[in-house]
Amino acid sequence: MRPGEVVKVWVERFNRADAAGLAALYTDDAINHQTPESPVAGRAAIQRMFAAGFAGTAMVCIVEHLFEDGEWAILEWRDPLGLRGCGFFHVVADRIVFQRGYWDKLTFLKLRGLALPDSDS
Repeated sequence: MRPGEVVKVWVERFNRADAAGLAALYTDDAINHQTPESPVAGRAAIQRMFAAGFAGTAMVCIVEHLFEDGEWAILEWRDPLGLRGCGFFHVVADRIVFQRGYWDKLTFLKLRGLALPDSDS
């Protein structure tokens, strides 16, 4: 599959809250770095990350734009609550080896009525 096709499958599985299905799209040693968080390394850890995220709140990814450049796919997305972001996926041999996502964690938490981080620092 081309990188954009892999990302389309990724979006379908994300929108089903399918942590195991999402993890299957990554290599064993993949890295997923959502910039508001520390990087997550390895397929098993990535699956735990998604499972924890889906357990905490409902999330939906609506594709706005999907671009491809060689082994890379770039996804610009939004959710029904107004959050926007983008993700960069490096895909080799039909598997994601690296993903980086950019989105605003504070907006994510506020839109969902979730606890905000301490502001003591």
